[in-house]
Amino acid sequence: MSEKKQLRTIDAPFVALGPSGVAIRDRLKNLTTEDEKVLRLVGEHLGRLASTDLKARCADGNEHSTDTWAARKRELTPLSSSRWAGAITKATHDQWALSRRCQLAHIQNLEAGTRTLMHRLSLPLGEKGSKRAAGGYRSKSEWFQKSRRLAVLEHRLDVARAEREAGVVHVVRGGQHLLNTRHNLTAAELTEERWRQRWEAERWFLAADGESGKRYGNETIRITPDGEISIKLPTPLAELANAPRGRYVLASRIGFAHRGQEWADLVEANRAVAYRIHLDVVRGRWYLTASWQRPVVKTIPLEAARAKGIVGVDTNADHFAAYRLDAHGNPVGNPRRFFYDLSGTAAHRDAQIRHAITRVLHWTRQAGARAIAIEDLDFTAEKTREKHGRRKRFRQLISGIPTGKLKARLVSMAAEMDLSIVAVDPAYTSMWGDQHWRKPLATPRRTMSRHDAASIAIGRRALGHPIRRRTAPPHDDQSDRRGHRTVQAGPETRGREETRPRIPGPRTRSVPPDAERTRATRTSKTVRDVRSEQEWVQDSLLLTD
Repeated sequence: MSEKKQLRTIDAPFVALGPSGVAIRDRLKNLTTEDEKVLRLVGEHLGRLASTDLKARCADGNEHSTDTWAARKRELTPLSSSRWAGAITKATHDQWALSRRCQLAHIQNLEAGTRTLMHRLSLPLGEKGSKRAAGGYRSKSEWFQKSRRLAVLEHRLDVARAEREAGVVHVVRGGQHLLNTRHNLTAAELTEERWRQRWEAERWFLAADGESGKRYGNETIRITPDGEISIKLPTPLAELANAPRGRYVLASRIGFAHRGQEWADLVEANRAVAYRIHLDVVRGRWYLTASWQRPVVKTIPLEAARAKGIVGVDTNADHFAAYRLDAHGNPVGNPRRFFYDLSGTAAHRDAQIRHAITRVLHWTRQAGARAIAIEDLDFTAEKTREKHGRRKRFRQLISGIPTGKLKARLVSMAAEMDLSIVAVDPAYTSMWGDQHWRKPLATPRRTMSRHDAASIAIGRRALGHPIRRRTAPPHDDQSDRRGHRTVQAGPETRGREETRPRIPGPRTRSVPPDAERTRATRTSKTVRDVRSEQEWVQDSLLLTD
C-alpha cells in the first residue's frame, strides 16, 4: 500500500497592511524655451554628480559607513547645495540596496536551477517524474547538454557568491534594457540620435526629498498651494536665477486633478512632500510627480473583515475569478470574471490591471462585502527554466502574472474604498476547490470553471472554514441517521437548530391557516361543473374501535 502524501502546513490568513505612501503625477504645461533650457541644464549637472556618487558608493562596497557617507556629501555640497547633495546620496544608497536585493534573488534562482539539474542528472534515463519533482532526461544527448548547462550555472553561481561577499554590485544608471537597445536600434525602430536623447534624459537627476516643518514641505523644489513651481539652482548655475536667493520660477502652474485636495492640505501645513521632474522624450512632455508618506494605520481585526462575508478572488494570467461568500462560507449568486490583457507595453499592462481591480472593488461594494480574499502568491522560485523544462508556455504563463504589482495596486486601491485585503496561503486551493465545489455548483445555466471553484476555496480559507463542502455526519438518534448534513453555521448562530417551517402546498399536504373549512355552496348546471368548482377540504380522522 502506497504511503499517504504528507501535506504541508497551511499558514493562517491575515489582513494585509494598508499603503504607506502616495504618489501623484501631473503634466508641466506652458513651459517657455528658457524653462526647458534651465531644466535640462540642472538635470544634466545633477545627473553627472549622481553618477560620480554612485561610482564612489560601489567602490566602497561593504566598507561603507556613516563617515564615508558624510565625506561624499561634503564633496557634493560645493557643486550643488546641501539639500541637493543629501537627495543624491540618499538616492544612491537606495539604488545600491536595490541592486543587492536583486543580486540575492539571482543567487537563489541559480541555486534552485543547479539543484534541479543535479537531481535530474542523477536519475536513470527515461525515468518518469511526479508532481513534486521532474524525472530523468529522455536521451543521452539531452543528458549531455544538461550536464554542460549545469557546469555553466555552477560557474555563474560561484561568481555571484564571490561578488556578494566582496560587496560588488552591477548598476546601470538609465536602465540596462535601454543600454542594450543601443545594439539593436533597427529592431527598436530608433535612430542613434533619438536613442541618445532618451539615454541622457533617463540619467538626469531632478528629485528632491521633502522636509517637514519647512515652507510648503520642500526647500529645493517648492510648490505653493496655488501651483507656482520654483527650483533652488545648484551653485554653478546660480546665474540663471530669476527670483531671489538663487531660485528659478517656472512659467508653468501645476494642478493635481487626483488627490489634489489632500496634497494642498499637506502643503499648507508644511508637511514633507517629495518631488521629481522628468522628461518623456517619446511624447516630448515634462511631468512632475509628488509623493508623501502616510501615517501607519492599524488594520481592522480579521473577525471584523469577515463579518459581512467576503469575496474570494483567484488570480490568473488573463482574468480575475471572483465569488461572493457569506459569513458562513456559502457561495452566493453566480461567479464573476474580470478579464484583462497583459500584452503590449508596460503602460498598457498597468492600465489593464488597474481597470480590472477597479471593477472588482466596485462589485465587492455592491455585493455588500467588506473584504477581498486573495492568494499570497510568489512565483520567484517557481518559474525557473530547469524546474519546468520544455514547458515554455507554462513558464511564460506564470511569469506573466504580475503578483508584486498586483498586490501593491490592490491594497492601495482597496484602502481608498474602505475595503480590506485578506491574504491566504495558496496551497491546494485550485485542486481542492475543483474537487469539492466545481461539480456541485455547475448547472445548465451556470458554467463553473476550475478558477471559479478556486475562488470559493480562497474565500472559505479566509473566513476560517475548511475548503471541504460537508463535515462528518452527526451521531445516531439525532434528526438524521448519519446522513449528509451541511454544517455552515456556527453554534452561536441563532436558528440553526430550528425545524423547517411548514409551507402550504401539495408536497407538505397542508393548507393556509385562514382557509375555509367548508365546501363551496355555489352549484353549476351540470354535475361535472359542480365537482370541478368545489373546494375539497380533508376532515379530521374519525377514530373507531
